[in-house]
Amino acid sequence: MSSAEEKKDESPSRVHIADVEKVSTAWNEPIDIPPELDKRITRKLDIRIMPWLFGLWLLAFIDRSNIGNARIDGLAEDLKLDSNKFNIALTVFYVPYICYDVPSNLVIKYFRAGYYLPTLLILWGIVSLCIGFVKSYEGLLAARFFLGLTEGGLLGGMLVYLAMFYRRHQLLYRITLFYCAAPLSGAFGGLLATGLAEIHTDGYNGWPFIFFVEGAITIVFGIVVLFMLPHTPSDVKFFTPEEHSALLARMRLDAHGSNPTSSVDQEKFSWYWVHRALLNVNTIVLSLNFFAIITPIYSFSLFLPTIIKSLGYAKVTAQLFTVPPNMSAFFTVLFIGWLSDRWQMRGPLMLVGCVVAIVGYIMLIASTRSSVQYGGTFLVAAGIFPCSPLVMGWLTNNLAPHYVRATGTGFQIMIANMAAFIATFTYLQEDAPRYITGHAINIGMLGLALVLTTINIFYCQWENKKRASGERDYRLREEDEERLGYRHPHFKYTV
Repeated sequence: MSSAEEKKDESPSRVHIADVEKVSTAWNEPIDIPPELDKRITRKLDIRIMPWLFGLWLLAFIDRSNIGNARIDGLAEDLKLDSNKFNIALTVFYVPYICYDVPSNLVIKYFRAGYYLPTLLILWGIVSLCIGFVKSYEGLLAARFFLGLTEGGLLGGMLVYLAMFYRRHQLLYRITLFYCAAPLSGAFGGLLATGLAEIHTDGYNGWPFIFFVEGAITIVFGIVVLFMLPHTPSDVKFFTPEEHSALLARMRLDAHGSNPTSSVDQEKFSWYWVHRALLNVNTIVLSLNFFAIITPIYSFSLFLPTIIKSLGYAKVTAQLFTVPPNMSAFFTVLFIGWLSDRWQMRGPLMLVGCVVAIVGYIMLIASTRSSVQYGGTFLVAAGIFPCSPLVMGWLTNNLAPHYVRATGTGFQIMIANMAAFIATFTYLQEDAPRYITGHAINIGMLGLALVLTTINIFYCQWENKKRASGERDYRLREEDEERLGYRHPHFKYTV
């Protein structure tokens, strides 16, 4: 973390931290967190948590989208996926995936996050491996259904989990540290599929080994992670007493009065917080915004091999050509995430990303030259992938306390994933090789994202001005301060 970030996040007045009990006082009590101690805490969290979350999301996205690689390596022919059967198989995944988002976020603390998240990984690894044994279209539908059920809740759970340990304006970069695995999975999955598809045995030719090997890797990784993640801040074993006290202190200060208790461990579930989460303007607007963003992300991830193959490249070349656009997105996600936390800004960077992606789709539609169209895939990837962590981090920043955040992020992801019913049918066989309809749909969705982003920027600025001028202070007199959450007059929305 840069010195600029540290200065922005420091409390204006500070005294010495003596013990955990002193952390449990009022949010605005001056507490000393020396910069070197604060930096050491963040560094330890990054080293002990982020690599495992990166691996979780990398394997999740590989196991979700490797069906796109398997399709051009013989799955469609072997299972006779004519007409729109392949698109239906993609869609089935999202039915249980959507339904489990909110419930999963509400139970993650009860089931202990350090066990819950890797258990999901192990279960979907088993299902992914079993897809390699599928011999019929009906079997593929069943397998994709259970894959969606076991993956459901992972993304929202990871957001809620990170929010337990990191301050609001450290959070976006940490989200990008694991979310950059999404475009990387396209690059890594394309390379791996190229080699695995060349394996041929009696009864299993090429594509099943994509699922066999990748599913097995997922299972082994999940078993390892079971022993690595702390459950909550109070459960961290790798901190000294001083570091542990400072961690709880900085989370308390960062809540700016929105957290009625001193730690997530003490917070109790209440339907009141669920109600508050769903009535938040940010929740509604950013859920619809994520819906618009995720449509091109899903269609790009699932159909990029097909799009590149339609440009006239051979099967193996098409697999390999999926790597460079995804790698460009990988580095863009990391850079934008770092920049977003440094500037403490979400919405304006989303506007830039949407515009860049729209230009990429225009290149795909307007040009007939394969080199220009292929160049357009770079702009699409670099534009849309950073928008996903931005929109998720934006909502996570603007909701508090824990159960409000858990409900709101789960609802956001649930609404967003409904876009899969559009995304999986954007690129149809009859539209090949130009796929103009699919590209146009994604341009329309990005245009909607531009509108919604602008609306939320103005709303957050307007509400922050109201709070800064004291027009929301009446809430402290008329309501129970411990039940204000994000409505606390001192809680400032991130723009």
